[in-house]
Amino acid sequence: MSLQTVPSDATDLRSNRPEDVQALEADTRLRDDIRLLGRILGDTVRDQEGADVFDLVERIRQTSIRFHRDEDRIARRELEQILDGMSTSETVRIVRAFSYFSHLANIAEDQNNIRQMRARSAANGSGVLAETLAHARSAGISSDALRNFFKTAQVSPVLTAHPTEVRRKSTMDREMEVASLLDRRERVALTADEADASDEQLRREVLTLWQTNLLRRTKLTVLDEVANGLSFYDYTFLREVPRLVNVLEDRLEEGGEQAASELASFLRMGSWIGGDRDGNPFVTADVMRGTLRLQSSRVMQFYLNELHVLGSELSIAAHLADVSEELRTLAERSPDTSPHRSGEPYRLAVSGIYARLTATAEALEVEITRRPVGKGRPYESVKELQADLDVLHRSLISNNARVIARGRLRLLRRAVDCFGFHLARLDIRQNSAVHERTIAELMDAANPGMSYLALGEDARISLLTNELRSTRSLVSPFVKYSDETMGELNVFHAAAEAHAKFGSDAIPQCIISMCKGMSDMLEVAVLLKEVGLVHPSGRSAINIVPLFETIEDLQASSSIMDRMLSLHDYRRLVDSRGSVQEVMLGYSDSNKDGGFVTSGWELYKAEIGLVDVFERHGVRLRLFHGRGGSVGRGGGPSYDAIIAQPGGAVNGQIRITEQGEIISSKYSNAEVGRNNLEILAAATLEASLLHPRQSAPRREYLTTMDELSSLAFKAYRGLVYETEGFVDYFWASTVINEIATLNIGSRPASRKKTRAIEDLRAIPWVFSWAQCRLMLPGWYGFGSAVEQWIAEHPDKGMPFLKELYKEWPFFRMLLSNMDMVLAKSSIAIASRYAELVPDEALREKIFGRIRREWHSCIETLLDIMSQDRLLQGNPLLERSVRHRFPYLDPLNHVQVELLKEHRAQNPDEQVLRGIQLTINGISAGLRNTG
Repeated sequence: MSLQTVPSDATDLRSNRPEDVQALEADTRLRDDIRLLGRILGDTVRDQEGADVFDLVERIRQTSIRFHRDEDRIARRELEQILDGMSTSETVRIVRAFSYFSHLANIAEDQNNIRQMRARSAANGSGVLAETLAHARSAGISSDALRNFFKTAQVSPVLTAHPTEVRRKSTMDREMEVASLLDRRERVALTADEADASDEQLRREVLTLWQTNLLRRTKLTVLDEVANGLSFYDYTFLREVPRLVNVLEDRLEEGGEQAASELASFLRMGSWIGGDRDGNPFVTADVMRGTLRLQSSRVMQFYLNELHVLGSELSIAAHLADVSEELRTLAERSPDTSPHRSGEPYRLAVSGIYARLTATAEALEVEITRRPVGKGRPYESVKELQADLDVLHRSLISNNARVIARGRLRLLRRAVDCFGFHLARLDIRQNSAVHERTIAELMDAANPGMSYLALGEDARISLLTNELRSTRSLVSPFVKYSDETMGELNVFHAAAEAHAKFGSDAIPQCIISMCKGMSDMLEVAVLLKEVGLVHPSGRSAINIVPLFETIEDLQASSSIMDRMLSLHDYRRLVDSRGSVQEVMLGYSDSNKDGGFVTSGWELYKAEIGLVDVFERHGVRLRLFHGRGGSVGRGGGPSYDAIIAQPGGAVNGQIRITEQGEIISSKYSNAEVGRNNLEILAAATLEASLLHPRQSAPRREYLTTMDELSSLAFKAYRGLVYETEGFVDYFWASTVINEIATLNIGSRPASRKKTRAIEDLRAIPWVFSWAQCRLMLPGWYGFGSAVEQWIAEHPDKGMPFLKELYKEWPFFRMLLSNMDMVLAKSSIAIASRYAELVPDEALREKIFGRIRREWHSCIETLLDIMSQDRLLQGNPLLERSVRHRFPYLDPLNHVQVELLKEHRAQNPDEQVLRGIQLTINGISAGLRNTG
């Protein structure tokens, strides 16, 4: 927290590498911001906790740097002596200091990213989406063709409540204020007095942060998670989604004639928060209803606020500007009788729309804070609201006021088209095993003597398809069903209510977790029929979406969907949905099941197979990618991930989950959020129209990946599932037990009450490995796989793998993600966590294997990528990671000491609190941890 918080210029440039010099020049203001915030935090610690605590922080930081650099044993002993000599109270204060520095450094880095993003845009005169449009035009694709592409396109980020965001909203709000102050210093030439006031405000915000709890004191409810998710609509989505679509519309009209119709709103927000029941018993029918009300309330309030301002802006007098006849009619229907607006038809029309929208909110039973000037009739549908806004638009256009029509009214019209009365499309999700038990209970009650669970797959398919055609209800009012079955039926009834109340876009998808066969999908179809969302005639009001998660299920996905699309009764449902079938692919569980390399490859192969199946059946495939934040759960740069998809896999439609801390890092700042939305849209356009429809540049690339995947799978499974004692090693050497004490989500960490890796959820699995700085799920098995492959193919060897890296986007993305993960890992720090394992023989056996594989992975990775060091090709990220170690590493060292105390049954509550604080700080320092 002194001026030495970041490495000095001399240290960074000791090799005089040109790329380091360039990175230093680009990073000067970043280092200035980090030093400014570090100095303010240091002053705050000194003022609040005393000079002794401040000096202790500095000693720990400097000793930690020596240990990290080369596993210095003297530094290690010195560090242990310092930590052993601290009281628990001192330890907690030290942890808070390093944790807050992680958060403040993230703010400075985010501001630097914005700075560079703006500089690139200014230099190029455009953003990433405009560049992609230019590439499309240069490839001979006309504006009309691009408009037609967007008519059926869908790009949908889907927010989830997966618990990897450890920050409280209270701290996030303060951090956003710090970011706002830094941004103002960047963009405005402050006077001396203004600069002093800005410094004081920064100090005020940092002090408030210091005196704010980093940790939640109570567990989040599902509706708390919903409220947290909705805050990102205020920060970014409500304004930036409509703005992005409008900007794209303008780009398509550049240099050509104005289009006959407006661009379709292809960007649609989705959500799982409040609808994801898989393993979360707290998501009930009532919670889902509450979620929909909260979502609707947020968007209704936004519309009303915008209408209020629009009314004040449209002060156009009837005697100074002509208005259309339909606008006059709309104004005459307004309940506004104020004499001040008698000659202002636009204001009267807006007042009438306002009154009707307020009445609509009341009819939908959603809370709003504004009240109208008179009573209005509720809108029956969002189309009626759009029709009224279109009247305003047409009147302005026809009377030479296009520039006014292109202002707030245009954004509001687009927002209504994007968000409707529901705001976000809520998916409902449940595990296939729950659906199976529900159907079994209903079937057995309706057919005495039957045992549904004893039936084979073909018999189930026959029974379920017959039930789909039946007009009778399977549910009987005279049977008392189990709580689980009633809970499931209540959720489906709530979904049907939502369709009637908010429109079919409110809940358009029903997702089946752990889908393993055709009967899993047909069971859901039958349950939907019970509530009227599927009709015996073959119509469906909702998409039935299988989620293939394990390696085995990914391998079976193409054959399952081939048989489903061949089944007449199911195909009718798909055709009723516009002949579009969505399939979700799970990155997290497939990684935990088979390791990073095999998961990535089996996902890729599944996509190739699905594209082929769907083309043969003449059905459009929409893939939904269940990616986590960390590389170990399918994370990594979104643009690269989309571009690396096999040919035909994107095809204009893609949905991607945005999870945990990734949501806040991408969307808490409007400018960053808009850029991330642009990236999704641009990558979808490029992957759909500008990339060749092939799975790999050469067929033998696929064969090579098959072989590498098989070898990596064997290595990964050999360690995680086949090594005796590995489960004990994992639970002892990570913070998996302690993570469960954090109030970061409403969902339990395990599916069952066991210690088995198979039953552990992917998020705590990956999160735990990140905390001990191994990040094992993001790389393990690759090094030994490459070594063995080269030994088996001496004729091809390393040159062929370098060719793969150069020529194949999929392989390049795979290695790029490993490059990032390994750069954040530290085998030195991981060795300290290994010492928490009480069985010395077990510790040496397993950590020895991990250490060897870690070194092997780095060596082979650097060789294939032709790099001398990790992240050599990304100097800005390299410097970012290097900047983090001085304040990240001490948190790990303190965490290890606190874990020893906690597991030795130290009764002091401060010990567990200290561990929780280190988890928070390490997570902030690593950023994409789960």
